[in-house]
Amino acid sequence: MHHDIAELRRQTPGTSHLLHFNNAGASLSPAAVSTAVREHLELEQRIGGYEAAAAASAAIEHFYTAFAAHLNCAADEVAWAENATHAWNTLLYAIAFRPGDRIVTGQSEYASNYLSLLHLARRGQVHVEVVPNTAQGTVCLEALDKALRKSNVRLLALTHVPSQSGVVHPVAQAGAMARARGILYLLDVCQSAGQLALDVEALGCDMLTGSGRKYLRGPRGTGFLYVRRDILDTLQPAWIDMQAARFLDARHYVLREDARRFENWECCVAGKIGLAVAVDYANALGMPWIEARVRALASRLREGLRQMPEVNVHEIGHDLSGIVTFSTSRESADALQQRLLTRGINTSVVRVRNNPLDLAARGLGDLNRASVHYYNTDAEVDQFCEALRQR
Repeated sequence: MHHDIAELRRQTPGTSHLLHFNNAGASLSPAAVSTAVREHLELEQRIGGYEAAAAASAAIEHFYTAFAAHLNCAADEVAWAENATHAWNTLLYAIAFRPGDRIVTGQSEYASNYLSLLHLARRGQVHVEVVPNTAQGTVCLEALDKALRKSNVRLLALTHVPSQSGVVHPVAQAGAMARARGILYLLDVCQSAGQLALDVEALGCDMLTGSGRKYLRGPRGTGFLYVRRDILDTLQPAWIDMQAARFLDARHYVLREDARRFENWECCVAGKIGLAVAVDYANALGMPWIEARVRALASRLREGLRQMPEVNVHEIGHDLSGIVTFSTSRESADALQQRLLTRGINTSVVRVRNNPLDLAARGLGDLNRASVHYYNTDAEVDQFCEALRQR
């Protein structure tokens, strides 16, 4: 499959004046996404919010079918969320933990997720066990297998691609281990959704959460979750409203029979429509093509950075994503980020204070992070490397 990169860049207005290597933070949206959001907001302005939602009911409902195609699941296994952290916590707190239950997680777990696990542990509800990574930076499957064999393990919670590293964890193998032992499996795909092909059947996860603003190229303040239908009735939402349940009579109610029991009634309708457009955009391009292009651009970037004696690239191994983390002996992470910004180059900084598990274990300080997407080019990679050489 081949796509016209110049045309894709024309459909991405920001590429005309920016070198955007901060796609792991928030990608540049296609014009079609921004147009969909703006048009719905303008419709709300003209005819009213409730009336605009009624008029756009088909576009709103399409959110579920778009994600069903993207994740290889049923539309009734998908729900909207205001952001990925909200989605993840919604599912975590729906699990009926018992005193003494254990949660197994990984060294690379996202900071907010790990804080939530610590919060549960502080309240005396669970014990949290962290599985270390291998020397290649991926979760150690041998240690994971040993951890999952212990008694009272209720949940495995892993991150597919960490925000502080470009490694791709072997989450499908982890899923097979959890499934064999009847352990619930919650997978965070914030950084992989939109850059790697996702198939919930192949991944073996029971629950999955992600963000709209990153590699999916959707609006900020959007997210999604997936719940396997077979486990839905084992999960009890920590809170509900009239979206999640319906009254049987004045004192009785019943939860929805689909994943939308984890939604609330009020949401950003324009954002929901915009995210559906973004997922359609990715689906139309084809995730295998997107994945191959992103990996190739990131590989070129790592190779270029490794040619500079003063630069250390912090990813090793073969299964790597579009996220590239590095440091330089000449500048602090903050100083380099700001210098690049003055040249119209967007990057981000991975901070130790937000990643106390992984970066501390690796003996690293704050890192620079460059994250490429399919609308970036080889020329931009070369331009980025040249900007690092200059002072």
